[in-house]
Amino acid sequence: MRPNTPTEFLQTELQPFTAIEIVFDSGAARLWTGYGDLVFDNKTFVGGGNLLNVSEVEETSEIEAKGLTLTLSGVPSELIALTLNEPYQNRLMRLYVGAIKPDGSIEHYQLFAGRLDVMNILEEGETATITVTVENRLIDLNRPRIRRYTSEDQKAIFVGDLGFDYVNELQNKQIEWGRTS
Repeated sequence: MRPNTPTEFLQTELQPFTAIEIVFDSGAARLWTGYGDLVFDNKTFVGGGNLLNVSEVEETSEIEAKGLTLTLSGVPSELIALTLNEPYQNRLMRLYVGAIKPDGSIEHYQLFAGRLDVMNILEEGETATITVTVENRLIDLNRPRIRRYTSEDQKAIFVGDLGFDYVNELQNKQIEWGRTS
């Protein structure tokens, strides 16, 4: 059992759910695998019912960047244009799992966080299926960090820093150290 697992997962009667949150420039999109609205952390998640599918979240004992796939089926064709016009690559996605208590309160925790990568749209007449792959945040460890030790590179990160302005002058500078001139 994972740390911070809701105690409701240990009960004999269980109402589990999965919820996703994707942060776009125009605002956040929040869906969950039930019907109606679900509110937790002061955020409202819209019910996706059986139309929302999240692939298995893989964990290994190795440090590996395992992603997942989100599928939303039954999307009306008129919403496809909105989907195509919204920049989606590298947008933050969070996956939550939780349980609804008999009194209606909610226990949940974040299971996965990553960034949207590739989107595929399969049109099926009046509806479409949207599939998006999500890369784990660990994928950033595989990306090269190219840094140049130049004044321009330093100022791109720290505006106004003059630390590297004098490096070129130091390369051929004759320094008399420990001897009399």
